[in-house]
Amino acid sequence: MRVRLLLLFLVLLCGGIAHADGRPNILFFLVDDQRNDTLGCAGHPVLQTPHVDLLAAEGTRFTNAYVTTSICAASRASILTGLYERTHGYTFGAPPIAGADVRESYPALLRDAGYRTGFIGKFGVNIAGLKPGDIFDSFTPLERNPYFHPQPDGSNRHETDLAADHAVAFLGEQAKDEPFCLSISFNAAHAEDGDLEDHYPWPPSTDGMYETCDIPQPRLGEDYFQALPEFLQTSMNRIRWHWRWDTPEKYDKNMRAYFRMITGVDNAIGRVLEALKTDGLAENTIIVYAADNGYYMGDRGLAGKWSHFEESMRIPMIVYDPRAGSAQRGRTLDPMVLNIDLPATFLDWGGVAVPKHYQGASLQPLLRGETEEGHTEFFCEHRMNHKDIPKWEGVHTGQYVYARYYEQQPPYEFLHDLRADPTEKQNFVDDDAYTKVLHDLQQKTAAMSAHLMKEKRE
Repeated sequence: MRVRLLLLFLVLLCGGIAHADGRPNILFFLVDDQRNDTLGCAGHPVLQTPHVDLLAAEGTRFTNAYVTTSICAASRASILTGLYERTHGYTFGAPPIAGADVRESYPALLRDAGYRTGFIGKFGVNIAGLKPGDIFDSFTPLERNPYFHPQPDGSNRHETDLAADHAVAFLGEQAKDEPFCLSISFNAAHAEDGDLEDHYPWPPSTDGMYETCDIPQPRLGEDYFQALPEFLQTSMNRIRWHWRWDTPEKYDKNMRAYFRMITGVDNAIGRVLEALKTDGLAENTIIVYAADNGYYMGDRGLAGKWSHFEESMRIPMIVYDPRAGSAQRGRTLDPMVLNIDLPATFLDWGGVAVPKHYQGASLQPLLRGETEEGHTEFFCEHRMNHKDIPKWEGVHTGQYVYARYYEQQPPYEFLHDLRADPTEKQNFVDDDAYTKVLHDLQQKTAAMSAHLMKEKRE
């Protein structure tokens, strides 16, 4: 298997046709519910993700990539628009994304600049005044619930495999003298929330995998749960823990199934990479891999995402650029980067001016080695109206994490020091040694929240 994959990458590195104007193709894989450490290349002891691992081995893996809001709807809106949730305003139950923001989204601007734009999979957002066809030349939505879709021949096909089918077809129709930007947005590895017996339906390509291996137990156990305030102990994070992880038998079954879903995505990615080679598009296609939010997987006695801890906020992010020199290959970069940086980066690659209202920044200076600086801090939040998911806002500085759950009575604050306590077990809000840090981050959160709200467009 590894020899075949290495041969594939030699072709990716050496084959294909570049566009006359030098603009690269962009292929963007977005996974649902995957945190930063659940890849082979990130050191996971069990998971097999050979195709993504090779993207990292020949590209750049960001070790400190974060989402600004840890839920699929708001995060995907942020990736589309380059804006924080506080500005674009979109999450579940919220009004659609403003038409002005959609018209300046990365696919709309790339399309205006001559790119053929495509989208496959989970769109996950509503947009005002426009249809997806107004920003994508090719739009193929795919949903879960159920994951297996009936086919004309009477068979059922998994959504992950269908996404690869459509991607292969898109690439097969691609003109060699026209750049493309194709976004493949998987539903996997999101659980099937309506099926409490089989939470993670995996594709047939991973049948039988992980049957005999030892499944790692949650690193952050019961004492971390007991350290939480009561409102988080009874939140949706705990409710879904009871659905998925609250007995050894459930945990074992569901983790094996979840791992199969992730490897199923990796297998689908492998098929798309093969199609790039076959269609002569590999030499000039930049590939990006990321997730829409993290995932607790039982850590802290929790499930899901939504809250402010690292397991919820950190995501995998990998960039493979076949045009890069040897010095830009096989790197891990530690600066903080964000999901809202991706659309600015896509536009930068396409030679399109990044709109001034975008709140992220292009990753190109980091990727080219022109700087070693990422974000020194970022605003983070979760504003969905749900009785079991507490709202919060805060600031992450790399060392300090401040979160204010502002609808609690009184508001409940967290302050973590990732250098002193990297697992965020302690809350330093009442520690006199952190009084100044707390005060500074309280003020910064209020100021950032107000500023981002002023930039909101209707």
